[in-house]
Amino acid sequence: MPAPPPWWSDFAEHRHPIYGADVVATTARLILATTTGDPGTLLAHAHSNAPELVGALTDFFHTHGHLDPPPGLTDRRAAARRTRRIEAAPAPLRRQVEGFADFLLLQREQAQQLGLHPNQLKTIEIRLEAIRDLALHLHSEGHKSWTSVTTAHLESFLALAPARRASRLAGMRQFFAYAHRSKAILHNPTDPVTAVQQRGFHGPTLTPARQRTLYRRWATNHEIHPHEAFIGLAALLHAATITELRQLTDAGIDPHRQSVRFPGRSVHLPLDGATWKALQRCQEHRHRLSTDNPHLLVTRLTRTHRGPAGAAHIRDSLAPVGLLPRILRSTRL
Repeated sequence: MPAPPPWWSDFAEHRHPIYGADVVATTARLILATTTGDPGTLLAHAHSNAPELVGALTDFFHTHGHLDPPPGLTDRRAAARRTRRIEAAPAPLRRQVEGFADFLLLQREQAQQLGLHPNQLKTIEIRLEAIRDLALHLHSEGHKSWTSVTTAHLESFLALAPARRASRLAGMRQFFAYAHRSKAILHNPTDPVTAVQQRGFHGPTLTPARQRTLYRRWATNHEIHPHEAFIGLAALLHAATITELRQLTDAGIDPHRQSVRFPGRSVHLPLDGATWKALQRCQEHRHRLSTDNPHLLVTRLTRTHRGPAGAAHIRDSLAPVGLLPRILRSTRL
């Protein structure tokens, strides 16, 4: 390039010499073709001429302040998922479903303003999914309005999936309470409906002998991948969730106290010697990738940007032992 753009040295420096060679070379060719190093113009051309660069360039420009970050990507994706669920409801019953979605979002905003525990966006999607399925079931039986729904209709719908009865009933209770307050229906048909739930934990756990075998594998076998060792030990000994493992960054690691602060937890968690050594091996693995991604668990897919690894990577890391992280966490709890 006759005149490299001012951001070029930073972009080329934080790339692994093997994995980043194609990214650097393709970016250089794109700059020569567009005769400009302006981030906005370059991204516009990348969308049509080099789509494989869009993710890496976008993340780099946003991280290093060359472009303003996009507003609320997570919120926009959640809004799109809600819209798909609303539009899937039959037209005669859709208006109340749309109003229910707005009501749940308003509840979430009010809880945030008051410092209370708001509903997660995933919870709102689960509630809308239950009402969408109910609307499809009622429409197939000839219902054109929510006013004609009775308790018998709800029981017939719940009987279709007994394992999901409690979850679906929770969404239906919220929906019909909202519809009753908004005068869309005259009575709440969910009042007589119940869902018996088992108390206590009934999921799978590991025997002490199995736990000891796994601990020895992850604490003493340095030939296995460091991600498997850290994920296994963190879940088995410290009840780490998939989200906590994915989102853990350098900001949450305290080398002086050998502790970590998982996202969402209020205190630093002291690590035992085996888990701390596994964490250090993960840091060494990340260093070998020559990436500026701050997350502890960096993969070949995330080495070119600053995003977290996917949930599938956390699960796949434990594939050699045939376990899921939630089973290890459940055993610890």
